[in-house]
Amino acid sequence: MTAIRFAAMPTADAEALWNGGRDAYDNLPETMISDGDGNPCRHCLQNIEEGEEFLVFAYRPFPALQPYAETGPIFLHKQPCRRYAAEEIQPPVLAMSPDFIVRGYNEDNRIVYGTGAVTLIGDIASYGEKLLARPDIAYVHVRSARNNCFQCRINKVKAPASVETGAFG
Repeated sequence: MTAIRFAAMPTADAEALWNGGRDAYDNLPETMISDGDGNPCRHCLQNIEEGEEFLVFAYRPFPALQPYAETGPIFLHKQPCRRYAAEEIQPPVLAMSPDFIVRGYNEDNRIVYGTGAVTLIGDIASYGEKLLARPDIAYVHVRSARNNCFQCRINKVKAPASVETGAFG
């Protein structure tokens, strides 16, 4: 069995946007008000509460442009929030839908064909473990099954001597 960790959007990415940075399409994020339903923050991996302001922007959770570097809209609290830290536990954001796309990527940040599957929320961790046990898969994305929006990433637990930085790159 491969031990896994759920990883939120890196704090450096969130801070860049909170400090006036531009998104993956070089646009400023849009500010919206949450209706309290279905606006998951990709940094704290919690739902954005009704009445709270949030940012909507194009996000590319890959280190460089390339054909498999999917880009899509995601949400972020407008005010800084703490990055999701209980990485060994499936994040609350994944309880907002009955299922998600779970898909493996290789070390070159390319989709590993045949790994993508619409997965029930109760099976996300086990399917992520199964994928990460394969030598050709470096990490896994959890994405919306309806809109393909990035939710979070699943990583293998690194050896005890390593230090986690939280960065995807």
